Amino acid sequence: MTLIKVENLSKSFGGITAVDGLDFSIEVGGVNSIIGPNGAGKTTLFNLLSGVYTPTTGEIFFSGDNVTGLSSHELATVGLSRTFQNVQTFMNMSALENVMVGCHLHSNRRFVDALLHLPSIRRTNSESHRAAVELMEYVGLKDYISSQADQLPYGALKRLEIARALATRPKALLLDEPAAGLNPSETQEIDVLIKNISKQGTTVMLVEHDIKLIMGVSNRIIVLDHGRMLADGTADEIRHNEDVVAAYLGEQGRNR
Repeated sequence: MTLIKVENLSKSFGGITAVDGLDFSIEVGGVNSIIGPNGAGKTTLFNLLSGVYTPTTGEIFFSGDNVTGLSSHELATVGLSRTFQNVQTFMNMSALENVMVGCHLHSNRRFVDALLHLPSIRRTNSESHRAAVELMEYVGLKDYISSQADQLPYGALKRLEIARALATRPKALLLDEPAAGLNPSETQEIDVLIKNISKQGTTVMLVEHDIKLIMGVSNRIIVLDHGRMLADGTADEIRHNEDVVAAYLGEQGRNR
């Protein structure tokens, strides 16, 4: 079953075309990675899929519906959430409150109910608190449940962003370089987390420069070069694709 579909998707900035006529579909389930050289259009593609950018041409479909031009908030309500390469944490809040922010899409947000602090609001807040605690434990942040966000080390902040995105209960989760800036031990934790998220039924799209991580977690890899699709296949197929080796992986990447 197709979850995400893009048709003739392009994005230009002045005279520069960052994404150039892409056509592909993402099926429900699995880890789908987007790789390519710097400037290949990977983050631009994510920004288009997540509503940060509006396409210059083309259309985006999600669960069969045309979602072209919808905002990030609107896309989150239908089941598409993302993280960013540069952490977007609310540093003036606790770590737990950061995750609870993601729960608000499924909470009672009626103004009068909140103003009167009705039992439904108290119940919703309690449910959000419990869900946020469970998600922090799930991503390996049990020791930081009572911490302020600005007390967390960088690797923990990366996982906190994933927990907040998961709190929206996404059908599809877009992860933008979740291992960037992490040490080998932290990268391994992200590796395991991505696999667990996928096993539990969430479709993952991943942009990442760590080729070892990509090759280890991906069911499918799409390779971009100058905004166009260079290759599409399994990790083994991509590893042995001569065009990909020449444009991006190199001989060392082939052996990872």
